[in-house]
Amino acid sequence: MPDVFAAFDAHVRAREREYVDELSALVRLPTVSAQGSAIAETAAAVLGRAQRAGFVATAERVSGGPPTIIGEQGSGDRTLLIYDHYDVQPPDPLEEWRTPPFEPTIRDGSLFGRGTSDNKGNLMARLQAVEAYKATVGPLPLRLRILFEGEEEIGSEHLAELVRVHADRLRADGCIWEAGYKDAAGRPTVSLGLKGICYVDLEVRGTALDAHSSVGGIVPNAAWRLVWALASLKDESGTIIVDGLMDHVRVPSAADLALLRALPFDEAGWKRIHGIDGFVGGATGLELKRKYFLEPTCTICGLRSGYQGQGSKTVLPAVASAKVDFRLVPDLTPELVRSLLRAHLDSRGFTDVAITPHHGERPSRWPSDTDVAKAAVAANRATYGTEPVVYPLMAGSGPMAQVCDQLGIPAVGFGSGNAGSANHAPNENIVIADYIDHIRAFGRFLHAFAGRPM
Repeated sequence: MPDVFAAFDAHVRAREREYVDELSALVRLPTVSAQGSAIAETAAAVLGRAQRAGFVATAERVSGGPPTIIGEQGSGDRTLLIYDHYDVQPPDPLEEWRTPPFEPTIRDGSLFGRGTSDNKGNLMARLQAVEAYKATVGPLPLRLRILFEGEEEIGSEHLAELVRVHADRLRADGCIWEAGYKDAAGRPTVSLGLKGICYVDLEVRGTALDAHSSVGGIVPNAAWRLVWALASLKDESGTIIVDGLMDHVRVPSAADLALLRALPFDEAGWKRIHGIDGFVGGATGLELKRKYFLEPTCTICGLRSGYQGQGSKTVLPAVASAKVDFRLVPDLTPELVRSLLRAHLDSRGFTDVAITPHHGERPSRWPSDTDVAKAAVAANRATYGTEPVVYPLMAGSGPMAQVCDQLGIPAVGFGSGNAGSANHAPNENIVIADYIDHIRAFGRFLHAFAGRPM
């Protein structure tokens, strides 16, 4: 490692409080894209911060979408695209937060608040790393481009069009994606892509109005219809049994299986974090890793029907609905899954179950030997003094295909989160030491991707 990184590390560590305060100011903005909250205000704050970090940046819109920040600085033989998003998930259920979600709070060495991990933390850390690199190492040895969007959490509806319109400002030799975590054992991880998603609402109407529950033996119940329909999607072992869906899942190669066998996976740590005694279907070892990384999911995200208030109400519900998501692996697409789901329900007599599509993303997977992947591994190794764990896919989803597949940019992901960061859940957090370490790792990543010796 060049001696210059000693000065870089000292510079970063001396500014820990400043960096955390700056992130906290961004987290205080309730940028919930599902509710259209604080989008313009946050976009303006992110644009101003990127400009202060040296980017020649603008806020761009297409077709009425939210502001997307695009910018550039530096020069060199290689160009790196930095993708992040500034919007966050709704904080519900509010009663399960120990402290208010948009009042960032330091507790036991961690910073709690909605967006600390997903994704305002990584966005801010990377801007801070760029500044620190220029202040200590010297001029950037490569061209940096940024793409910061504001609707990732609701499906990035306008992103593909924006990428087409501004392709010349976004093309790059590699892309660093938004997310990344330490695993349950505290090891840094590097991801070579991510799963796609198909999100749908299912709804059944049984009667014109809610009815007295005494007629439950003769009048159709929408809630039971929905339960039966949902039960047809997975068996009790957790296997997806939607007709034909698994036939489209790419069979893991010998190299894939070798990667999984070598990949450490802290099963005890996962059980501890999630408060469970075992995994679905009793999976363990290679089977567990294969299911997590290389197989799709079918998840009931929410159910609604009938009376939900305090006490009892003897009612037969007229309407029942469920929110369901499928996490997709190659070669599944949202369009294919919706088509298979419709055919599956129809063939079992559930023609009365309406499907309303929401956002969908295709999976995106990249090789382990790209320059950007090798730079990520080298940077994490140099920062943490240990070999990072390389994941074939991140189990979460995002619009990587809309950006990287569309423009042919190899992608990689690593970041400041941890296995217990509680993304999308109450008490989202990052460990402050991990945040500082991500700044340190990102500076080294810029150096490595530019071809400079580590």
